[in-house]
Amino acid sequence: MQTRERILKMPSHWYTVQSKPRQENLARQNLDRQGFTTYLPLITQRKRRRNQWTQVTEPLFPRYLFIHVDPSQQSLAPVRSTLGVSQLVRFGQLLRPVPDAVIDYLRAMETADTGAREDHSPRYQPGDRVEILEGPFAGLSGVYQMQDSDHRALLLVELLGRSNPVTVELDALSA
Repeated sequence: MQTRERILKMPSHWYTVQSKPRQENLARQNLDRQGFTTYLPLITQRKRRRNQWTQVTEPLFPRYLFIHVDPSQQSLAPVRSTLGVSQLVRFGQLLRPVPDAVIDYLRAMETADTGAREDHSPRYQPGDRVEILEGPFAGLSGVYQMQDSDHRALLLVELLGRSNPVTVELDALSA
């Protein structure tokens, strides 16, 4: 009973909800239908799917979303039984709020048109081991050196007993 009293005295905050695997959107939709305010941060990045590079928008934190609630005004009991939800994240028996500044920062990083954060980080770092998937060097692996242009990369590939510089299409590489 002491734990429940501590929870009820908390003001309105953001809390973390763990969803079931790949059910973040389902959990968000069902929590929204129940009158909760939710936030699911998304990220858009390039991924290789079925041998093609595509833009994919997915949760920034897989299996996690945020819920804004005042436990003294709205019961958290329905959250655990919501379709798509696994549990509320707790530390021991206590719910720990996520600082508003964290949520504000995540929202500030989103683009207005997609509502998702854009991943502009380079695909590979110098020294990364990559595999060549297409072209005359397909099947070989090499060490990524640098991006040569917008669409090409310089690699060191082991050929004939020594490392040779080779330039290949960025889309022909895989980590």
